[in-house]
Amino acid sequence: MLKTAIVTDSTAYLPDDIKEELGIHTIPLMVTIDGKSFAEDVDLTTEAFYELVRGKGPLPKTSQPAIGDFETLYTQLAKDYDAIISIHLSSGISGTYMGAMQAGEIVEDIEVLPFDSEISAYPQGFYAVRAAQLANEGVEPRAILEELHEMKKTLKAYFMVDDLSHLQRGGRLSGAQAIVGGLLQVKPLLHFEDKVIVPFEKIRTTKKAMKRIADLLAEDAKDQLLDAAIIHANRYEQAVEWKEILEKKHPNVDFTISHFGPVIGTHLGEGAMGLGWVKRRGT
Repeated sequence: MLKTAIVTDSTAYLPDDIKEELGIHTIPLMVTIDGKSFAEDVDLTTEAFYELVRGKGPLPKTSQPAIGDFETLYTQLAKDYDAIISIHLSSGISGTYMGAMQAGEIVEDIEVLPFDSEISAYPQGFYAVRAAQLANEGVEPRAILEELHEMKKTLKAYFMVDDLSHLQRGGRLSGAQAIVGGLLQVKPLLHFEDKVIVPFEKIRTTKKAMKRIADLLAEDAKDQLLDAAIIHANRYEQAVEWKEILEKKHPNVDFTISHFGPVIGTHLGEGAMGLGWVKRRGT
């Protein structure tokens, strides 16, 4: 039986207990604040990050893992595993997936199968969790990849930001869209389309935006079992409140609370909220 290692990157924001239980390996992205670089979730916690960047200072810079870091991890895993599935944030907003591909071609004695999640944050984590569950059951690596591609058909995620300027300054949203949003005080619903972040709908208030996201979830929840994640940028209490409301409406949805950590938080800004979901395994 082939032994398959599952790797993802820090922007999946998976809890340590889940990574430990399932044996998921993580490679960190970097965030640079005032000239000092931190490995996400290694050198800098999410709470400390939002404290550091609050205010009008320069936007932190984010960077993908070095190819050498991938090589080191893959070489280490090659001692115990026959194959690696490496699951990363969308190639449309980061070079991390490409780095995994390049490192996989360099490393010997193990097959590396990179997977572009075409998304980020906890929805990316959905793929890593599913892959690890299957790997632990002894499913062949290419069959695991097939399952991940099937998941893409039912995985959805929507989010909104308090301030579009972070996305604009970080080059993740066009300037024209940010200006229009700012002038009208619009809270645009955003989502990933063709691997990049684009507006889904323009909505005037946070309350209406959250209701619209909840309505989109309700459409999918009416006839299937789902796993869902509420994702917040330093808005934990608001996330808990939203979870309680949604759980009452959707007993067939298993909700968890996650967060936008330093790398994704750099581009979305404090106060962002999101909701992602996918059809539950085996249903």
